Amino acid sequence: MVPAVADNCLTRNEWICGKYYSTRASDLASAVGQHVHIVVVSVLLGFVIAFPLALLARRYRKLELMVVGITTAIYTIPSLALFSLLVPISGLGLSINTVIVGLALYSLTVLVRNMLDGLRAVPADVKESAIGMGYSSTRMLFRVELPLALPAIMAGLRVATVSAVALTTVGAIVGYGGLGTLLINGNNTEFKAQVLATSVLCVLLAVILDVLLVGTQRLLTPWTSKAVAR
Repeated sequence: MVPAVADNCLTRNEWICGKYYSTRASDLASAVGQHVHIVVVSVLLGFVIAFPLALLARRYRKLELMVVGITTAIYTIPSLALFSLLVPISGLGLSINTVIVGLALYSLTVLVRNMLDGLRAVPADVKESAIGMGYSSTRMLFRVELPLALPAIMAGLRVATVSAVALTTVGAIVGYGGLGTLLINGNNTEFKAQVLATSVLCVLLAVILDVLLVGTQRLLTPWTSKAVAR
């Protein structure tokens, strides 16, 4: 006698299925954790690389063309191709670091451009006043220019972060795609509940990180909120 198959949303392969969330909660939590780790580390790495590049590009006009050109060229490479190329070239192999480095490279074009725009938008009279007060170039950079350029820099960080949330899913091709791994597996097996759950979680993750960055920007630049209120 053939045992009866339980009739539930999983066996019916429904899009919205509470049983899926309860039975696969640990898998989803692990995927979300990996996704957040990849996004945060890659954007931070991109920022660390972009900052000195932006300072060099601002100081040397000829170098700016090369920096902006190279970072833009990297951004035009399809993500599948970039991740595949990084495996043999970087020596990282099939590891999470391959995805992190790839996403960091993608973030450079946005971060470098926004840093340059923000630093160049600092009024000349403000810089002249700082020089008149005896500020060194380093002190002026960190005490005057960067605070005033912060809104533009944070805008770049927001774009880079939201883009990283989407592009992390492509990391599934090397086995480290966070929610993307579950999304692709669900799509390949036509597992509707898994496809919907991972898609919604990706969107929510992008929204949450963006809101956190907006809140951080308001804390760091309280004068912009006061200006809007007026």
